This record gives sequence, C-alpha cells and structure tokens, in this order.
Amino acid sequence: MTVLTMAELVSRSEKPEILFWVGCSGSFDQRAQKITRAFASILDQAKITYAILGREEMCTGDPARRAGNEFIFQMMAYQNIQTLNNYGVKKIVTACPHCFNILKNEYPELGGNYEVVHHTIFLQQLIEEGKIKIKDSGGYAGTRVTYHDSCYLGRANNVYEAPRKILEALKVELAEMPRCKSKGLCCGAGGAQMFKEEEKGVTRVNFERGREAIDTGASVIAASCPFCNTMLTDGVKHREMEGQVKVMDVAEMVAESIK
Repeated sequence: MTVLTMAELVSRSEKPEILFWVGCSGSFDQRAQKITRAFASILDQAKITYAILGREEMCTGDPARRAGNEFIFQMMAYQNIQTLNNYGVKKIVTACPHCFNILKNEYPELGGNYEVVHHTIFLQQLIEEGKIKIKDSGGYAGTRVTYHDSCYLGRANNVYEAPRKILEALKVELAEMPRCKSKGLCCGAGGAQMFKEEEKGVTRVNFERGREAIDTGASVIAASCPFCNTMLTDGVKHREMEGQVKVMDVAEMVAESIK
C-alpha cells in the first residue's frame, strides 16, 4: 500500500478529495497503526483519492489544552492551521475522535475552517453509496458485538448512529451495554487522563468499562477511537479474557468484511 503525502500530490499538481488526518496514536502506537492501515485500505478499495501530511502533521494540541497548557495548544494549532491552509485543504477525515472534535470545533476560532468528518460517518456514507460492498456472509456476520461510545464522538458531537449503522451493515448481533449512547461510560482516557496516573479510587475506569462490555457476552468490543481501543484492551486483559474477547475498531471490521 502506497500512501502519498500532500507535498507529493501538490508536486504533481494534483489535489486529493480528502486529507486523512492520522493523529499521534494512529502514527506511533503499534496497535493503532493497524487501524490506520485498515482505513487506508478501505479508501483504496473505494477509489477515494486521499493524502496525509506525513512529517508535516503535528499533534492537534488536544492533550495539551485538556491538561491546561493553552500556550502549547495554540503553538501546535497555529502551525497545523498554517500547513493546512497553505495546501488549501477543505475536507479532513480522521479516525480519532479527539482530533475530530478539536479540528471541527476548536480550530475555527484560530482560523482553521474545514469540513471535518469522523471515519465512522465517512464509512457509513461509503457503504450507503455502494462504494464499498459488504460480504453477505463471513466477516463478522452473526457475531455478538457490543459497541463502546467514545466521549468525544458521542456526547461531545452527538454521533451515535453512524457506527451502529456500520455494524448493522456487517450483520452483527449488537448487544448494547446498560450505559450507552448519551449515558455511556468514559473509557478513562479522555481529558488527557491517558497521559497521567489516575487518582486513588476503588477501581480503574477502564477496568469497570471492560467489565460492562464483557458482561454483555460479546466476543467483540467495537470501538471508534484509538484511545478507547487501548483502554478497553487493558480492561479485557485485566479480566484475563484476551482469548475470548477482541477489541476492534469499526474500520478494521469493515476492512475484513469487504467483498
């Protein structure tokens, strides 16, 4: 798979339909890199022309702002905005709800105005438009799956149906957790908590969420955020259920289910 950068496309006097914003996790975390590859493979199969920023992509500054360092956030954001505006980027698709939220809702006040789409919404559109075809059988058809709502996708941006419509297209048996959609429980990573030690308490948030997911009897926990994926995977390991329960991004499930 060859993924071109914006710089490479511009040098050919070409413009992509979308900029794929990979994000720090999707770039550097070995587990999240699989999600990045899965989504890129879907874009290739759907014949979507896309590019990434590559080495020009900086962190959006989301963890810095959530942790209270506004100076670092603005420094990162202005550099990203300058890069994006120089390339004339109009539409951004990302597999990270944290990147999605901050690019969509917080960059405009600094001069970064783009159409920002989360990959679950984009995948749902590709399926509905027939640009990718799902196998009638095999893949995840008939598999008992529970879906975890990312805070930055769900409560922050009211995106609940797109990932569930994707799972419906995959013909899974969806088993909802008691706390889901607008009443969903955080995985424990949001608000820069991913990068700090937790405060003393009865249990870790991701252990509690992992327990809720496992208690549905699902063999797959579907997620749409690399941070949630990491935290839920740790929750499953805590219960010593790695052999029975997999944590998968919806993009990975789609990539495995395409005709």
